[in-house]
Amino acid sequence: MLTQTIATHVANKDLDGLKKLLAGLEDVELQFAFNDLSDEEQVITFRLLSKAAALTLFDQLDTEHQETLLHSFTNEKAIEFVNGLAPDDRVRLLEELPAGVARQLIANLSPEERKITNLLLGYEDETAGRIMTTEFISLRRKMTVEQALQRVREQAAHKETVYTLYVTDSVKRLRGVISLKELILAQPDDVIENVMTKNAIRVHTDTDQEEVARTLQEMDFLALPVVDKEERLVGIVTIDDAVDILEDEATEDILNQAGLAGSESDRSEVLVNGSLWRIWRVRLPFLAVTLIGGLIAAGIMGGFEDALEAVLAAAFFIPLIMDTGGSVGTQSSTVFARGVVLGHINTKKFFKHFVKEIGVGFSIGLIMGSVAGIIAAVWQMFSEGGNPMLGLAVGSALVVVATLASMLGFLVPYILIKCKADQAAGSAPLITTIKDIAGLLIYFVFVYLFIGGVSYHG
Repeated sequence: MLTQTIATHVANKDLDGLKKLLAGLEDVELQFAFNDLSDEEQVITFRLLSKAAALTLFDQLDTEHQETLLHSFTNEKAIEFVNGLAPDDRVRLLEELPAGVARQLIANLSPEERKITNLLLGYEDETAGRIMTTEFISLRRKMTVEQALQRVREQAAHKETVYTLYVTDSVKRLRGVISLKELILAQPDDVIENVMTKNAIRVHTDTDQEEVARTLQEMDFLALPVVDKEERLVGIVTIDDAVDILEDEATEDILNQAGLAGSESDRSEVLVNGSLWRIWRVRLPFLAVTLIGGLIAAGIMGGFEDALEAVLAAAFFIPLIMDTGGSVGTQSSTVFARGVVLGHINTKKFFKHFVKEIGVGFSIGLIMGSVAGIIAAVWQMFSEGGNPMLGLAVGSALVVVATLASMLGFLVPYILIKCKADQAAGSAPLITTIKDIAGLLIYFVFVYLFIGGVSYHG
């Protein structure tokens, strides 16, 4: 409803009403509604937000959305937004933007922000130095608690986190940490050196980002200090960054396990954003297989033309057999693809999952085959010249076709993955082709077995 209301304001050009509506929204409400707006509606809505609300929303968007919005701004507006981002978030955005755009934005940052950004960009990718933020509060060892609290009050509004405070010496070497709670509970005239926790756990700028994230998770910290080779405090990694890293690493591990990493991302990019010629090269070969399979299936039906004339009722159930097999095969391939991506299917134990899916397909076929078979038999019983045994042929064919389709739904994408072929583009055409040809043959074989008088004249 909120999305619809915003869209109505935009359509009616009621910008004053929209601005008032946006001013009263919570950040979470705005984020959910914003994602469902069209590109034009997003740009208009974003421009009407207050600077604070816009920065908060901008930080939650993916890089593609951020780049789209930046292109809709004037240079001054884009620079203002990039200046307002946290340094670690700014670095992530600049890494994704085209080189020319990134250089222009960096050149127009304030001197302090440009220094921080270039510092972060100088560290190796996927290290603590690259993901850290420089927005933290540091205290000196000889400060009193009262002086430290005053410093927190002065700087808190401009820092990413204030719950953990870091204590350094005169050359910025990390000497200890103290939580905001501990600081508040300490006596005003206490010296920080006497109330801080010494030997603070820290990571170095070249520490792998996954190790940093796991340390944060295991220690249950909100942030972790990052030091350079001289043990000087240069930044912190916060828990929200750690959560993102662990999610990305888990997804990468799952895709690696399934043999989908790297090349799968490239294939997806080609199929979604590639040129028409590149898309044809990926998709047409599999669809050509479907075309050939369709011609073979038509040939099979032509070969049994005399039989279909003799047992006309048998033709009525061909679409049922084909559609049921197609639906079961599609379900199974979807279950397999989603299971692999989410880590529920371990391709190293494929046979175990494969056997279970065969059982699922057989049980589904048994249920659907029983229902369809009874209906076909009853229909034939009350039809002049009908043969109730057709119900047995229909039911048996459905059981076998559903079982076969479920097998193909797992087996085909698994083989494509192992062959490093594009399973997204290839699974459905191959499953459909094999299922159609086999399904027709299976059905006519059962018609021959239970009714007789059917022969092939191809």
